Amino acid sequence: MPLLRLPFFWDEAGYYIPAVHDLMQFHSLIVRTTLDTGHPPLSAFWLAFWFAIGGLKPLVAHTAMLLLAAFALTNVFLLARRITNAKVAFASTVATALYPIFFVQSSLAHADIAAAAFALWGIRLSVERRLWWSQFAFSLAVLSKETAIITPLALALWEIVLGEENEARDQKFRHALIRLTPVLPLAGWLLFHHHATGRFLGGAEFFNYNVSQTLHPLRFVLALGLRTWHLLGTMNMLPLTGAMAIAMSFPPVVDETGQRPRIAIPVQLQFALIMLANIVAFSLVGGAVLARYLLPAYPLVIMIAMSTLYRRVMRWEWPAAMMVIFFVMALFFDPPYKFAPEDNLTYKDYVELHRDAAQFLGQHEQRATVLTAWPATDEISHAYLGYVSAPLQPLAVENFTVDELVKARALRSRYQVAYLFSTKYESAGWFQSEWWNRMNRKFFDYHTDVPPDVAAEFLGGRVVFLERRKQEWVEIIEMPSKDGQPVEALLEERR
Repeated sequence: MPLLRLPFFWDEAGYYIPAVHDLMQFHSLIVRTTLDTGHPPLSAFWLAFWFAIGGLKPLVAHTAMLLLAAFALTNVFLLARRITNAKVAFASTVATALYPIFFVQSSLAHADIAAAAFALWGIRLSVERRLWWSQFAFSLAVLSKETAIITPLALALWEIVLGEENEARDQKFRHALIRLTPVLPLAGWLLFHHHATGRFLGGAEFFNYNVSQTLHPLRFVLALGLRTWHLLGTMNMLPLTGAMAIAMSFPPVVDETGQRPRIAIPVQLQFALIMLANIVAFSLVGGAVLARYLLPAYPLVIMIAMSTLYRRVMRWEWPAAMMVIFFVMALFFDPPYKFAPEDNLTYKDYVELHRDAAQFLGQHEQRATVLTAWPATDEISHAYLGYVSAPLQPLAVENFTVDELVKARALRSRYQVAYLFSTKYESAGWFQSEWWNRMNRKFFDYHTDVPPDVAAEFLGGRVVFLERRKQEWVEIIEMPSKDGQPVEALLEERR
């Protein structure tokens, strides 16, 4: 509940909510006021429907996304109960709900939770052999985010390579073709997007960042390692996968009902192929290696792990409960390695810092031009994002590295206030490597922001607002006029 009224965060503010705003304002499926990502419009339609009822507010958006998360968890429970039993299904659902990445994404207005909800529905229907209904679910997933096509493609490959042994070859190919049905709505969207913009995918900047610049062999290998870590280790997933690996060395438990069963091997192979396909695909594309892209795969890992504990540990409830406690701890405590703020509740600190800074700007610098970087440029220029009551005039730089601050100093005559913040989360990790930092800078858009005290001195301004939480910070610097008069006095004269 305390999270639902927070202003929109990062990609919410930069892409997804402006896209919904454009849909409502201009009745256009192609965005006009933000970067064109080329994402299909279903999640935007979902939010626009609820905004039409409750208004364009963070509370409305976050509650609407929670409904999709609840639908996702419903399918996690029904799928796990189908392939195991109600006990494992309950444990898997609770663990999924409290896994930090799922918990945080469950209310954020990203397209990933919608795509994951429909993909999990499709996987459940597929396991139940309700083939055509599963394609309907996968089609909804694809219309929420184009990368959801990975799962039906993986299942089509499974039909051909690892499908039912007693099925004829022609039957396998027919089922594989049926599983390719979601390609049709995706193709329809891409053709419409091309007709409207001349491009099949997003704008040139978006395409270069997420596709063109990612197709490097070394980057693929590094990203593959990161993706594997994201799936099996990050945010205390490692204790669960470790416990599963240890439990595999135990013999199956025999109780009053006989030997405890496993998840059927064909189902496990389907899950494994879906995980592998997601890891490989998101190692090839996606400029930002974000853990949320693997959202549909995390419940599959959790189901298999919980089922393994149930099958091979007599009092499996105790290690299962311990794993859930580890997940809850990861929500609040930072891990000893680099991660994105949206992977746990660190994102809340980011949003509250930016809200405080924006409110200060709104109270004291209403008529100033504000030098800042994305997404703060959108936060202070669009009141509907929840940060300011009236829009301010931004002047954008890329980030707050030394090179960008040199550019900012050259633009000195064009702004009166600088709004700086930590654009990368610098966690105090245990594992430090200059080579790895160099690879991050080369392939994964890593950079180091100038510290706030050094930035103020470099720009030659006066710090009027500074706030820190953990490793994140925001800073507002007032710049003196050419004749040395404080900007505050100049703004008062304008008023």
